[in-house]
Amino acid sequence: MTSVSYRTAEQIGHTEQGPRPLPPLGEQTAATQPSLVDTVLPNGLRVVAVRKESVPIVELRLRIPFAGAERLHAARAEVLANVLLTGTERRDRAQFDTDLAAVGGDMSAVVDPERLSVGGSALASGLDVLLDVLGDALTGAVYRNEEVARESERLVERITMARSQPSVIAREALQKHRYGDHPYAKEMPEAAEIGEVTPEQVRALHKAAVVPRGSLLVLVGDIDPDAAVSTVGSVLSGWQSDASASVLPTLPELTPGDVQLIHRAGAVQSQLRLSAQTVPRTDPGYAALQVANLVFGGYFSSRLVENIREDKGYTYGAHSYFEFTKDTATVLVEADTASGVTPAAFWETRYELGRLVVSPPSESEVDNAKQYAIGSLLTSTSSQAGLCATLAALGAVGLSYDWLRDQPLRLAAVTVEQVAEAARKFFAPSRFTGIVVGDADVLAPEFRALGGVVLS
Repeated sequence: MTSVSYRTAEQIGHTEQGPRPLPPLGEQTAATQPSLVDTVLPNGLRVVAVRKESVPIVELRLRIPFAGAERLHAARAEVLANVLLTGTERRDRAQFDTDLAAVGGDMSAVVDPERLSVGGSALASGLDVLLDVLGDALTGAVYRNEEVARESERLVERITMARSQPSVIAREALQKHRYGDHPYAKEMPEAAEIGEVTPEQVRALHKAAVVPRGSLLVLVGDIDPDAAVSTVGSVLSGWQSDASASVLPTLPELTPGDVQLIHRAGAVQSQLRLSAQTVPRTDPGYAALQVANLVFGGYFSSRLVENIREDKGYTYGAHSYFEFTKDTATVLVEADTASGVTPAAFWETRYELGRLVVSPPSESEVDNAKQYAIGSLLTSTSSQAGLCATLAALGAVGLSYDWLRDQPLRLAAVTVEQVAEAARKFFAPSRFTGIVVGDADVLAPEFRALGGVVLS
């Protein structure tokens, strides 16, 4: 028998003279421009079609601005999204599923305060069927009484269950604290409101708001972009309206201030949520801001994670990230902690915000964050589904593939000084507001001593 000697990764990485030196990182180069078409059809629908040949699949994402200020808009929109793909004059629910299954496809719809979103995929050879199913739903959805009743009942159950979850309670409290009565703050209707929605109201909402003008359709896959756009134009030619899609009213800028303590009796865990106003992706300083956020709390090697997770064990996970709307953006900081350490975790989070200002990121921190940002962007858009979702998100705020192509170069060019300036400008603790959801009977005494937190 022959004996085999194995070396560990640590042994392989060392020599008699010490650790093996890592090779230098290569220079960031511009991404290869794929074959794509970005155009607006006569009915006002913007279509982006991109050839990506990795597998013989095509991904589809449709985004329709779908804002509304009426009391029951959120409830009607939820019912509409859940019933949209259940039947037309040509197809019932079973026929929808059968036709999609025949081309290895699927399709679903969701809604939020900004838009109605339809997503799907199929074999590339079944693109015409995928588009035909979509077009049938957009132009012929009938919202049968029994389907509306069935989905409304399910929605009431899901909403009731969701509202018992601490993360949902925290999100709703944060949105109300940030935006008050603005339509953007209402991400979920009340369960009782669903019962007020009638099939006639849903049909009327579809007719008024499911419109092509101002909407965006993205296709990514093993397709010919010109042919795909031509097929879209033919299949969706009957989708017409003189109206434009309903865009969310501009959000007010966040007002920095005290954090609200939201009482949740008997809670053994607290939800910490902080937020501040930043700038959109179109701002020249966004790349530096993105790197500053990564250094603070945007990935596992960040300062915040090192402090309150790795060093002190206050939380299993803490992170910061951006939320984008059409005209602006905010940064959010999140952590869930045991009640006994919530004030300490809050203090350390504010400390790390301040430290980012007075002790700016080092060259090593910036380099690591830049490489992570570039790598994660390239990785997330390497699949057809990832690229399709990213282009749909960018298109929803008026950006094109050009932004995505050039972002790695912008990130690579960011300097330590620019990141320090972004940190000073956007991450000072005095710029933040937010909420803490937890048992106020336990938390309030320490928060009163710390200051900056008020019981709502």
